[in-house]
Amino acid sequence: MIKVGLTGGIGSGKTTISKMFRELEVPVYIADDAGKELMDTSAEIRHQIIRLLGEESYQDNLPNRSFIASKVFQDKKLLEELNGIIHPAVARHYEQWLAKQSAVYIIYEAAILFEKGSHKNFDYTILVTAPKETRIQRVLKRDHTSREQIEARMNNQWGDDKKKHLADFIIKNKEIEDSRQQVIYINEIILKSAKNS
Repeated sequence: MIKVGLTGGIGSGKTTISKMFRELEVPVYIADDAGKELMDTSAEIRHQIIRLLGEESYQDNLPNRSFIASKVFQDKKLLEELNGIIHPAVARHYEQWLAKQSAVYIIYEAAILFEKGSHKNFDYTILVTAPKETRIQRVLKRDHTSREQIEARMNNQWGDDKKKHLADFIIKNKEIEDSRQQVIYINEIILKSAKNS
């Protein structure tokens, strides 16, 4: 089975692109969604996060996401420690999911792929890009957060220029129909490569 890593900065439209692959019947694992679900449901993760960030991190046994974000996106060390709690749990969850798949290829979508060297675990990587202002406007609409908070999160991720050199495919996600054509093209290439291998 071919494994494809899909990534892009905040607001690039990774989830929109993932949906397009799903429409082509490609199984997609969204690491950020899995991380959120595990934060909601795992008592072990809850204990570790409270130990790291304090009682305020959870309210009624659910994560206080705005409090957690306000702590970690201003402090790289705390962010790394939080990721050190969540990422190994997501990795185990992904392996369980992967064992149940039987498609020609799967997509693993994650915000951070190149930064931690995880791209080496995939046969191909796809980078989703969009102009910075477009990305900011998308996140403002979606998350009801401030421009400053979005830029703080952007600063914790590599810029597209750094990622482009490592990606096998780049999807410029500005116009929806154009993006769809790029997805169809990449899908054809991967299916062809599976036949030839």
